[in-house]
Order: sequence, then C-alpha cells, then structure tokens
Amino acid sequence: MTVHFVGAGPGAPDLVTVRGADLIARCPVVIFAGSLVPRVVVARARPDARVLDSAGMTLDEILAEMREAHGRGEDVARVHTGDPLLFGSTAEQMRRLDALGIPYEVVPGVSSFTAAAAALRRELTVPGVSQTVILARAAGRTPVPEGQDLASLASHRATLALFLSARRLDEAVAALAPAYGRDCPAAIVHRASWPDERVIRGRLGDLAALARAEGIDATAMVLVGPALDAEGFPASRLYAPEFGHAFRAARTEGEG
Repeated sequence: MTVHFVGAGPGAPDLVTVRGADLIARCPVVIFAGSLVPRVVVARARPDARVLDSAGMTLDEILAEMREAHGRGEDVARVHTGDPLLFGSTAEQMRRLDALGIPYEVVPGVSSFTAAAAALRRELTVPGVSQTVILARAAGRTPVPEGQDLASLASHRATLALFLSARRLDEAVAALAPAYGRDCPAAIVHRASWPDERVIRGRLGDLAALARAEGIDATAMVLVGPALDAEGFPASRLYAPEFGHAFRAARTEGEG
C-alpha cells in the first residue's frame, strides 16, 4: 500500500499528468483538496472508490483515512492542486507518514505559475532581462522567515510569482514598489486553465485596484517583473549559428 501525492495541475482536467490521472482512476481511496482542485479532476475515480474532499478535514482526520487504508492494504491518491510540493502543505503529511511507517511517493504536477505564464504567453526567463524566477507569497497566517519578505526578494528584480496573495495585494505592492517601481509590468491570472480563466495585465502600482475592480481575492496567480512585456531583448545563444554545442557544430559566416 502506498500514498500517492498527486499534482492535479492548475485546474483543467487534461493538465493532470498521465501518471497522476492513472493513479486517480486506479486507487480505491482518493482524497482531494476540494478548495482548489475542481471535482471534475477526480471524476475519473473508479465507481467504487472512497472519494473524500479534504477541505473540511483536519490533518489528523486526513492521516486517519490514510492509516485505515494502509490497514486494508489499499493505495491512496492524495490529490493536491498544481504541483504538490509548492505551497501544498504536503511536508507535514509526509512527516506523519514517515513516523507511521507508511510508504508514499510524489507525482509532480503542472504548477499554477507556469499555467499563468502560458495564459499570458510570456517567457519568464528572457535573455538580458531576467534569468531568475522567484516563487513566493505575501506573509499571512503562515509567516515568512526572516530575509524572505517581499521587500527583500524584490531587490533582485527577478520575475516574481506570488502564490496565495490575492487578498494582500495592497501590502504586496507597497513592499515591491520601491525596488521594481510602480510602473513595472505585472499581471493577475485568475483560475489559470479553468473554463472561466481571466487574465488581467497592468502595472504593479495598479494591481490592487485592478483586482478589486474584477472582484478577485482568491485562486489567482500574481506575476511581476520586466520580463512580462520585454521587447528588444537579445536572442539566446542556443540557436545562434556561431554557437556550437554537443548537438550542433558552430558555423562560420556563409555556411549553410
């Protein structure tokens, strides 16, 4: 018996990996984070499966279900939104499973930050503009460690992907603006890949007002950084003819 932590992807049921979808369809117990994972994602569960929404459950209750399934010799698909190892509260579950001696594995998923970038049709690592992406969140009920506050992270002027921060955009903008500037490109992608996906482009200084105008306070990815509307940037060296690598020899001018 194994607990399979499955990344459900950002929302669209066809953005679950093949491995993850197979596990959801096969496991006799499916526990999904219903506050963020659409029920359609777990609709592929077998008819006799025990399907539980963990939105109203405590950690002890979730672990009790896993322990009981283990006693019955049944596999569990523990389905989390996006990728389960990013802001998924999976570490505390895995720690408890280690203590109980219950085996588990992790099946990665498509993160909401990559789904948001896809919706924007923007590369987050543009040559000469940003070669770093920072995944972070505004401090809330879960505090951030010293030195990882948004003002400190903003000093790098990297592409910033903010999770779980749609309700704290006024604070986030105030922390980020001194380093990025209020005119820095920014975007909110609400429910990326869902049927009702919304993409809002703007500037950092306007972000909180845009979110309020659209009634967005949850299930949104916030992206900030010059890469979001970079123009005139240098091409990468990967495809330059004079740049050789293990798969292609460098070519001199005039060679075909």
